[in-house]
Amino acid sequence: MIYRFRVILDNDTDDDVFRDLEIHETDSLEDLHNIITQSFGFDGTEMASFYISNDTWEQGEEISLFDLSDDNSARLMSETHINDVVHEIQPKLIYVYDFFSMWTFFVELAEIVEESEGITYPNLMFVKGQVPDDAPQKLFEADDFDDAFDEFEDDLDIDDYENLDFDENWN
Repeated sequence: MIYRFRVILDNDTDDDVFRDLEIHETDSLEDLHNIITQSFGFDGTEMASFYISNDTWEQGEEISLFDLSDDNSARLMSETHINDVVHEIQPKLIYVYDFFSMWTFFVELAEIVEESEGITYPNLMFVKGQVPDDAPQKLFEADDFDDAFDEFEDDLDIDDYENLDFDENWN
């Protein structure tokens, strides 16, 4: 079977930048990484990872291009078939390319179809928008941060040494 993906650049602008791709469901995530980098005009030499995602695009398990873990426990793109992590029930991935620039893409399974004769896969089906020269910067609003933490919520007076539960002769 052939998986059709829409890969959308997370660019926080009004300009839509995406690519529609076709690839064999049994190809590896490294193969998907290669067609994504080529279709967006990257050279493919930077570190990259896929993250399994849910319906609200929350980042889950990482699948890396290279194993940089101390214990060689990282899940690798080259060893992971696309249909092992993406299917009709779990159709979304987040893809990050170049961890210094943080190019971030939303990868969504759009359709599963039969292989067509005469087409070489992977296949770039459609291109929309120009990739900017630099990775889009995330603009965070004050509301994006968790306001639940308040360092003064315990009502302790740090200048009141007599009532603090502190052993001044601890050493």
